[in-house]
Amino acid sequence: MARRPARSKLYTRTGDQGETALFGGDRVLKDHPRVEAYGSVDELNSALGVAVSFIRQRRVTAALQSVQNEMLNIGSELAGESGPRAEKGRMFVDPEGKIADLERLIDEYDAKLPPLRTFILPSGSQAGALLHLARSVCRRAERAVVSLSRQEDVNPHLIVYLNRLSDLLFVLARYVNRAARKPEKPWRKG
Repeated sequence: MARRPARSKLYTRTGDQGETALFGGDRVLKDHPRVEAYGSVDELNSALGVAVSFIRQRRVTAALQSVQNEMLNIGSELAGESGPRAEKGRMFVDPEGKIADLERLIDEYDAKLPPLRTFILPSGSQAGALLHLARSVCRRAERAVVSLSRQEDVNPHLIVYLNRLSDLLFVLARYVNRAARKPEKPWRKG
């Protein structure tokens, strides 16, 4: 009887003392700003996955799944080392093209919506509310990357992409809510 190859274990125990390894081998504490940044991007990716599971529009789903792939590229880049070796480890390629893609999507879906005259409450259908949640997680990820960029070299396109992505998520939340016939709830002052 042939032996099955041994499976590697999911756990390594190397992080049990509060450290983790970056791509390249350097070890940092798990509350390091770099870990906070790529952890926030990972959380955003998960929030997008939950939202996508409720979205019925195929083009919106396809666009968001493409964004999810970019979240893995961005997270991988953030999990790398800074300094001279960082340039070689770039995972987020063609950033100008990807940012332009987000802007085209924003313009396309925003053109299908009535103009806003006031702030709206993040609510609506399950898909819309979850896209609003993903938008706020995106803003937190953006803040984490900005914070990291004040301490270490960070690809500046990552900040632009996350900034534009939060705008896209807002527009898509409005779009899927309108498609689901869920009216927007305006903010009431005072």
